[in-house]
Amino acid sequence: MSTLARILVSSCLLGHPVRYHGRSASCESEAAAFLERWHAEGRIVPVCPEVAGGLPTPRPPAEIEGAAGGDAVWLQRARVIDDTGADVSAAFLDGARQALALALRHGVRIAVLKEDSPSCGSTSIYDGSFTGGKVREAGVTAAWLRRHGIEVFSEHTLAEADARLRAIDERR
Repeated sequence: MSTLARILVSSCLLGHPVRYHGRSASCESEAAAFLERWHAEGRIVPVCPEVAGGLPTPRPPAEIEGAAGGDAVWLQRARVIDDTGADVSAAFLDGARQALALALRHGVRIAVLKEDSPSCGSTSIYDGSFTGGKVREAGVTAAWLRRHGIEVFSEHTLAEADARLRAIDERR
């Protein structure tokens, strides 16, 4: 019997206190059930790209400037700025590279990342104004993983991620 497909998961969704404010992210009970099952099945590869990129916990909140997304950061058309005005783009880019390397090392084809994060947001991130506004863009890591063929989901789309995992398992 072949092994089950692995899945890259944001560490904060797994209860690790790695978010910018030094806490984890809570999940609804249905989402927590998927994460618990995947953990029991030995599927999860945890990652926090921001910590992997060298940022401390806690750290100042950061956003991608100009309502741009992660692809713009990769193309050097936008920067990731924290609320003190510091450019933290290099750490975000490095963390995304490390997340991809980890995914490739474990044969990961699916990731579940924290929505709204400037690293991990899959469909929504804050707009760079530090006012709570959001844009329909992907974060730096989500964009990088997608560029390299990894499907990215959020904590709000775990049922879809689970269906993709099952489909991958069936083809193995």
